[in-house]
Amino acid sequence: MIISDVTQVDQLAFDSSDHLLPVVTQHAHTGEVLMLAYVNRAALERTIERGEMWYFSRSRGELWHKGATSGSVQRVVSLHADCDRDTLLARVLPAGPACHTGAANCFATAPTLAELDGVIGERTERASASSYTGRLLADSNLRLKKLGEEAVELALACEREDRERIAGEAADLLYHVLVACRAAGVGAADVLAVLASRATDAAGAPEAADTA
Repeated sequence: MIISDVTQVDQLAFDSSDHLLPVVTQHAHTGEVLMLAYVNRAALERTIERGEMWYFSRSRGELWHKGATSGSVQRVVSLHADCDRDTLLARVLPAGPACHTGAANCFATAPTLAELDGVIGERTERASASSYTGRLLADSNLRLKKLGEEAVELALACEREDRERIAGEAADLLYHVLVACRAAGVGAADVLAVLASRATDAAGAPEAADTA
């Protein structure tokens, strides 16, 4: 059930004792789980009306506008109730870290693609040539050569219909794609954002890709 209007709040099963609902907050593009928090009716209504996440702080006993002081607001993309309507999934675009420690999320983990992109980003900042990633980032000729080689190897594996080889070559290509993109200042989140926008019109996505 997608929650898009305050009139739908009445259909949710708030806890009978504290009148709260748990909210799992997820990055809308990367799928990264950012945090777990709670909302009461007032917090959820403000979230729906204002388009940014509001929560209810159980420790302080008050409404909490995420990012009001830190600037790390969470713009709402969509709100979803689970099958029992007693838990919410909030898909958001965060303006900064979700965790009070300054970490991107509260669980010290991320989806594989986002995590790999983060490692590549760290190597980019350190510009260390002691690692393979560092060498690729420092040498555009090597970086682009490897990108082309991996694409060809994947195509050959697909032609042979070698499932195990296809998976391995696809993983290699994804890694080299992320490195090449990062070297040009483009992160995985940027690529995933384009895919997310195309998902709204799946029939047109292949044509858009072909003409790019």
